[in-house]
Amino acid sequence: MRSIALLAAAAAMTVAAPAAAQSTGERILRGVIGSLLGEEQQPEEEAQVEQPVLVDMTPMEAALAHERRDEDRARDQYRHPAQTLSFFRIEPGMTVVDYMPAGGWYSRILIPYLGRNGTYIGLNPRLDDRFATGEYWDLYRNASSRIPTDARSWVGIEGARVYGLNTNDEMDNWEGVADRVTIFREIHNMRRFGWFHESMVAIRHLLKDDGLLGVVQHRARANAPVSYVLGDNGYQKQDDVVALFALYGFELVASSEINANPRDPANWETGVWSLPPSYNGAEEGTSEYRRRTQIGESDRMTLLFRKVQ
Repeated sequence: MRSIALLAAAAAMTVAAPAAAQSTGERILRGVIGSLLGEEQQPEEEAQVEQPVLVDMTPMEAALAHERRDEDRARDQYRHPAQTLSFFRIEPGMTVVDYMPAGGWYSRILIPYLGRNGTYIGLNPRLDDRFATGEYWDLYRNASSRIPTDARSWVGIEGARVYGLNTNDEMDNWEGVADRVTIFREIHNMRRFGWFHESMVAIRHLLKDDGLLGVVQHRARANAPVSYVLGDNGYQKQDDVVALFALYGFELVASSEINANPRDPANWETGVWSLPPSYNGAEEGTSEYRRRTQIGESDRMTLLFRKVQ
């Protein structure tokens, strides 16, 4: 009887303790005592574990939101990558040739966006003896080894298979492999450095019949003098670009104002590099620097072409 009384007293003390203050041992003891006293056991409430909120993202949203783009993201407001790649009709699983990827701003989007079933090919021009060795020009040499290596630093092993080519490489095995080709702000360089012809021939070779080619390019005013749009200032006339591509068997499918910037006068003495992010001719902290910041990056044409026979 004494032991029963002691058990009863202990049970009373245990039950009286707040549930949150009871240790695991106390809960076990309470259950044992309750059993001895013939109490009906009540199931304990399951602990409330906060579950992580899973946010469904599209492949494009995931590529754009990744932390590796933290330094790139400030330029999204000028480059509109999601809208631009959608306008170019690029989808996961495709094979895309990206002309002159340079530091990889668009590569860090395209490679993960294309996914494991996609293929990314960085295409660089031939660099002859005119182009000295050095950090900048070496970005474009030996693309077959350089671009896959750079891609590892850009996105790790995530996303599409990555290959690199220079326009003077052997391309017999690459004929007609590409669904899309992209050229981002490089038409002026193709013209002023004498790369346009060889690059366009290589692009036609790589692109499937009826494949699409997307272009974003700094846009000159329609009345700009010819001397201003030969390449050294960065700006090109939209009609000139359309006509040049027609010469190589590409018809204009559509144009877009996605990347337009009407604030840009497009007549800078030092060319497009007067604007952000270069600010040539404007010292940081000056009123001119602030004015150019308010203008933003250049006015740009966005064009979509189809390869024709």
